[in-house]
Amino acid sequence: MFSRLSYSLSFRLLVIFLVLGGLFVLGTMQAIQRFYNSDDIRGLISGHLSLHVHYVREDIGVPPDIERALAITRSVPVDIRISGPDIDWASDPAFPLMSALEFAPSPRFSDQPGAWVDELQGVEFAALDGHNFLKISQGGYDIVVSTPRIADAGDQFGIVPQILGLGLTFLLCAYFAVRWLFRPIVSIREGAAHIGRGNFDFRISKVRRDQLGDLAADINRLAGDVEGMLDAKRALLLGISHELRTPLSRMRLTLEFLDDEENAASLRTEIMEMEKIVASLLEAERLNARHANLNRTRVVVAELVAELLDDFFDRERDRITLLQPQQPVIAEIDEARVTLMLKNLVANALRYSKPGDGPVELSFEKSPGELVFRVRDHGPGMPSDQAARIGEPFYRGDPSRARSSGGTGLGLYLASLVAKAHGGKLALIASDSPGACFEIRLPIAD
Repeated sequence: MFSRLSYSLSFRLLVIFLVLGGLFVLGTMQAIQRFYNSDDIRGLISGHLSLHVHYVREDIGVPPDIERALAITRSVPVDIRISGPDIDWASDPAFPLMSALEFAPSPRFSDQPGAWVDELQGVEFAALDGHNFLKISQGGYDIVVSTPRIADAGDQFGIVPQILGLGLTFLLCAYFAVRWLFRPIVSIREGAAHIGRGNFDFRISKVRRDQLGDLAADINRLAGDVEGMLDAKRALLLGISHELRTPLSRMRLTLEFLDDEENAASLRTEIMEMEKIVASLLEAERLNARHANLNRTRVVVAELVAELLDDFFDRERDRITLLQPQQPVIAEIDEARVTLMLKNLVANALRYSKPGDGPVELSFEKSPGELVFRVRDHGPGMPSDQAARIGEPFYRGDPSRARSSGGTGLGLYLASLVAKAHGGKLALIASDSPGACFEIRLPIAD
């Protein structure tokens, strides 16, 4: 879950906003605290508060003067309660009793570092139901001042929860604003995926007039340009194919009239080799791209392999050992391309191993999420350090795999392209026995 969120650009920007907001609040609080903790500010505020407490004491006097206390409540939005040996009076009948209030020194009024102002001598504080109470003692009487008035609803929420709530609201607004700002990225990503799969006629729509909109328009233009280039390339390949096959056909026709049968047979072999190379290159070009179109169908793999052996290796069937699971294996694959892939691998194994070396082993199995083919021969094999080059066109890893043996170096190349077109891969795997073992893994749905 966290890895998915961390991948989101909107989530990253939200985290940046959150960190910057936290640093801003922390820095502001530190600046305010330093401001209030400065000697000049503390002295100024402490002096004003002490002066106000002194005025209340002087106005009410000892014994307390009720009329003066009422005059204070009329001019200032506070309520007053006076309690003593011969009096218990309150400006509002709902004023809490003294027993309901727990008075104590306030940490905000202290000589300790971090306090807002200096300690007020002879003054204690209490809080109840959203009201703050200040108690002044003089001459055996307790004078309690309430703010705001008892009749007024007290603020049930402190300043810190209000700041946090406001900050969270701003963060949510910032989050949705960022989501709206980067919403076109989803459409752009989906459009790029469609185009990457070869749907070059797809166009990204519903884009805004901003830089992301410009990016979407550029991708749409790129898709059109790539489609045009691929069409031109395809037309060129078809033209080359036609131009090459036509003279080759004429040459084969001319060979039929030659009296020298030995030279004719040699030339006929070379012409057939050239035709095979042309056909292989054209098929390789069709597969050598992410947009290669596969004709996937549900295939019973055992039937595909049986038809492969009957159609192409009937005369050499005794040299091939087939290993297959007891349970039927069904997969959605391109039957023609997979047949071509296996045909090239089996023909390659037969070509480079002798009958006395042992049989060529063709096996397949289904593992979780994969269809696995293996073709093993017992010939000269390939060095393990050349395994990374088996998918290169015209590459032969071992000197014994020479042109004289009939190989063009395109068989493994085509097999590798078929595997990649299915989303899989072809690899030369290590084996204790002599020879080469090629493994193909094709992803399939379980």
